[in-house]
Amino acid sequence: MFEHAARAVEAALAAGAAYADARVVIGRSERLDAQDGELQAARSSVDAGVGVRALVGSSWGFAATSALGDDAAAARAGAEATATAKASALVPGRGLELADVPVVEDSYETPHAENPFAVPLEEKVGVVVGATQTMRAVPGVAVATAQLLFWDVEKWFVSSQGHRIHQHLVESGCGMDATAVGEHETQRRSYPQSFGHVETAGYEMVREADLPGNAQRVAEEAVQLLSADPCPAGELDLILESSQLALQIHESVGHAVELDRILGWEAAFAGTSFLDLSQLGSLRYGSELMTITADATIPRALSTFGYDDEGTPAQRVDIVREGTWVGVLSGRDSAHLAGVEPGGMVRGDGFNRMPMVRMTNVGLEPGEGTLEDIVADTKHGVEMRTNRSWSIDDKRLNFQFGCELGWEIRDGKRTRMVRNPTYTGITPQFWSRLDRLAGRDEWRPWGVPNCGKGQPMQVGHTGHPAAPARFRGVRIGVGG
Repeated sequence: MFEHAARAVEAALAAGAAYADARVVIGRSERLDAQDGELQAARSSVDAGVGVRALVGSSWGFAATSALGDDAAAARAGAEATATAKASALVPGRGLELADVPVVEDSYETPHAENPFAVPLEEKVGVVVGATQTMRAVPGVAVATAQLLFWDVEKWFVSSQGHRIHQHLVESGCGMDATAVGEHETQRRSYPQSFGHVETAGYEMVREADLPGNAQRVAEEAVQLLSADPCPAGELDLILESSQLALQIHESVGHAVELDRILGWEAAFAGTSFLDLSQLGSLRYGSELMTITADATIPRALSTFGYDDEGTPAQRVDIVREGTWVGVLSGRDSAHLAGVEPGGMVRGDGFNRMPMVRMTNVGLEPGEGTLEDIVADTKHGVEMRTNRSWSIDDKRLNFQFGCELGWEIRDGKRTRMVRNPTYTGITPQFWSRLDRLAGRDEWRPWGVPNCGKGQPMQVGHTGHPAAPARFRGVRIGVGG
């Protein structure tokens, strides 16, 4: 496969590229969906091919072919990538240079105990069908669904600078939800989070998540929400459990610090960014408790790998340090332009998509204590769990989130369950209100497997480690 990728690189250089790289990718996926005690779908797919990038002056070109093993097809793709770059470079622009990274020959494999594709299909079907049977049997539940998701991806990367890197990445995920329908209300509870949880791990993560063991509780909570009181409204203290905080990080930090958005190179799906490079190192993003890192080396987190799709090694990069914005998510080209070190944050969705800046494990470093300590220290507030909806403007500033379940807290105790809890804020103001943060024992690397970016759209898998946290004086109950 290295030699096959090398044919594409050589052809790109022969056509006039100043730099070229190619990726052979063989990706396998499997998804099982069950509803109300029956298997609804079992899908398995394999996607394979070679994609090549070529750099000419100010512009990249990209081409791909699914004719894997056909060296002539790979060479044609390389020449086509260069031709596209040359055509794009006719538009005047600043020449691109690439920040230096180590040139290596190496391999990496996701640590995993159990290959999910080797687990008998009957066993996997039993998990999702059994979980939905349990949920559906709870009076008041109208619909119960569950799913398992698995990926197995091999990549061979070759660059004109001499990289030769092989990676084998394994990802496993699961999720379920129960929907209860009342006379005037429809409520849902999800587990482990609202769009499934995925890790770079084997089938062991599914066993640990234990969908069947949590199904009864999830269904009962959905039914309880039908008769719960509305969420109180006003400026109250807000406690977010860690999966909701993970999405808050994704939307109001992760997308905002993507350097291609900051530079104006990218605006699709998530807009641009309120950040300006002149503020790097000085902008106050949040309180002193806010330390955000992008770390592609965290065991089992969803954006953990050995090297990104430019051959840059996985690493830990400070993004916000004690409330001050200090880092970005970058590629080799944008890092050179901005004068920062490349962080290994460029990936493509399969062989036929051009790699772009994507979040790695962008997470909030933990504090001290527990969620229960935070609750006990809160006079009046609302604890919110599990995302239900989100909206944020195209500068990543003004946002509103809704959650599935809330608990009103008075004098350090949870007093009543509340339905349809929501909160709103402005990014730097919101993060400046962070004043309590649970410790490492409750810090979890949540996986977001559905991050859209680019045109044509690419779906990225991102990780967001977080522990429960409290924010003072947040506007709660918007639209409630």
